[in-house]
Amino acid sequence: MLIEARGLTKCYGRFLAVDRLQFAVQRGEIVALLGTNGAGKSTTMRMLSCFLLPTDGTALVGGHDVALEPMEARRHIGYMPENNPLYGEMRVGEYLKYRAELKCVPRRLRVRRIEQCMERCGMQEVGRQVIRTLSKGYRQRVGLADALLGNPDVLILDEPTIGLDPNQIRQTRQTIRELGLTHTILLSTHILQEVEAVCQRVVIINRGRIVLDDTLGALGGAGAVIVELKGDAGTMRTALLALDGVCGVSVRAAGEWMQFTVEAGPRADVRADIAALAAARGWPLRELRGTPARLEEVFHRITVQQEERPLEQPSGQL
Repeated sequence: MLIEARGLTKCYGRFLAVDRLQFAVQRGEIVALLGTNGAGKSTTMRMLSCFLLPTDGTALVGGHDVALEPMEARRHIGYMPENNPLYGEMRVGEYLKYRAELKCVPRRLRVRRIEQCMERCGMQEVGRQVIRTLSKGYRQRVGLADALLGNPDVLILDEPTIGLDPNQIRQTRQTIRELGLTHTILLSTHILQEVEAVCQRVVIINRGRIVLDDTLGALGGAGAVIVELKGDAGTMRTALLALDGVCGVSVRAAGEWMQFTVEAGPRADVRADIAALAAARGWPLRELRGTPARLEEVFHRITVQQEERPLEQPSGQL
């Protein structure tokens, strides 16, 4: 495991920001860390990046404890914070040279490494430009190039596309996908389409706790089932609604066929029941397929359900 959190906890006075997180990220994974505002995402990333000390628990990066071996852990990390702190009066090339020195990139490799990172982030043409004159998109690219300078095993990216226009977002997503071939990536974002486009796995945090950790492929089960049947629409709709796990059915005509969209409950897959129903009633069946639940729907359902539960306090933390 390149990233591992074991009971990771952070308190600010009596406020419990992160509550006993337990998760791991394997080599080669691109994992999204999601949550509502104030859920504890950025605090978690800052602890993993050695910017904050945990109140309790352990965080390991590259096998090194971030509290006991911070310098060793940092050698494995490229961190891009949400509010990208740059020196606006410096030129891009000067800034990256300065950062390469801080990261102990060997002198003989610095020029080539800076060129490689600028090329990877599509910013060769602005190397001599003063940072404060750059657009938001290019400043984000400078931050990403900075994170790559030390050739880290792990990239931790907090809101990497915040404030970018649609074309810049598209370019950044493609860059992240390419980086995922050679790096382990943990990213936080509020743009759920971005997660669906680039990530393999999702960890959702709510009120400082993990409420879901799953692959995108398994997330949420079937969101809806599309079925085309021939017969009386009203009769068929009533029968479909009566199936266990079905919470809604809509219908539209498709020529002489009726196309039903059957909404299933969380993690319910009712395709087998629909097929059995059609066979039992003798309804001609032309199509039966499931559609995956959208991440937005899963995220809303999970975080709203969690908000409705009382939050128990962990013993010894407050």
